[in-house]
Amino acid sequence: MIVSQNLVTEAEILCQQSIPMLDVKYHLCVAHEHGVKVEVSPTSNGVPIFGHVRVPSESVSAETTRFESVVSCSEMIEDSILETPAAKFTPNVRSGCCADIGARKSMDDEHIQIDDLAAHLGFVFERPIPSAFYAVFDGHGGPNAAAFLKNNAMTLFFEDADMLQSYDADALFLKRLEDCHRRAFLDADLALAVEQSVPGYCGTTALTALILGRHLLVANAGDCRAVLCRRGVAVDMSQDHRPSYTPECNRVMKSGGFIDAEGYLNGTLSVSRALGDWELKVPLGSGSPLIADPDVQVVTLTEDDEFLIIGCDGIWDVMSSQNAVSIVRRGLRRHDDPQQCAKDLVKEALRLHTTDNLTAIVICLSSVQSIAESCPPQRRRFRACSLSEEARNRLKSLLEGN
Repeated sequence: MIVSQNLVTEAEILCQQSIPMLDVKYHLCVAHEHGVKVEVSPTSNGVPIFGHVRVPSESVSAETTRFESVVSCSEMIEDSILETPAAKFTPNVRSGCCADIGARKSMDDEHIQIDDLAAHLGFVFERPIPSAFYAVFDGHGGPNAAAFLKNNAMTLFFEDADMLQSYDADALFLKRLEDCHRRAFLDADLALAVEQSVPGYCGTTALTALILGRHLLVANAGDCRAVLCRRGVAVDMSQDHRPSYTPECNRVMKSGGFIDAEGYLNGTLSVSRALGDWELKVPLGSGSPLIADPDVQVVTLTEDDEFLIIGCDGIWDVMSSQNAVSIVRRGLRRHDDPQQCAKDLVKEALRLHTTDNLTAIVICLSSVQSIAESCPPQRRRFRACSLSEEARNRLKSLLEGN
């Protein structure tokens, strides 16, 4: 049977668009509960399947058909892959950010933008590797909790900075790194419980992105979002923890909580995971429908990974992940300025009448040349046509008013 190149290309695009990262995560958690460590290795430059996927056991998705599509896509191209480009790729990290108060009376967002983490922490790697750290904190009940996390982030998230210096690409190191970052979220939550400057009704969502060598680690608790652009395709690196999200809804109900008709957790919060909010979590150490446990994703970056967007829900309330990726990609091809791209995202969200504070960080991973090379040639928008002499004379008469 002869298969045209167009059909092959269309099949690859369908595979790309039908494999969100988090579906893989939730369908593999059954194996995780039985003590089986699952490793999903990259299978294609164009298909967003990631390595070192580990998930919390409480989150289970029922969309099995999408997982089956992941498996089928993987099987189709498995035999054609000789080696992954990840082993040769080194990210070229640079970033830009923009924050705006939006329609709110106060600014409760905070963010962190560090393009050279090693220099910021005061150490040097034996071999030069990229190291960067970014975070978005979206406060509620006031700015106190978000401000506390920003001001204490280096202590909370990098207490064991020596571990970073021992960077190794093997699975054992990545597991230690993931566990350390997950523990940092829980320690930060406990710190908010005893911090006198943070009222018990105050809390914050938190999303962090750590780049170390050719690895990207994203941790999230709340409804901020991280989106990776892989050759123009948006790949969600985090899940919005809203009470309406089925796995979160199931977890909340099992823990004794409830979700009201408007989608609020216990009639109070629009998120199901957050740091702080200790009025909802007391007594200390007891089970609560509101938790601070982050979902953590570890990705081996390849030359196909162009940039990462992280932002608060003020962006994502009015904009899809793919729309944001398209805006940034066009901007980078035009002016190669991540700062301007972040401003463009905020400006577009304001145009779409978002009602929340706005924070966006754009982190470039590849050069603008590689982004341009991966884009197909632009189609002509207009088709040239010619007019007969009789038609030209008639048009001339109309224009002259005859």
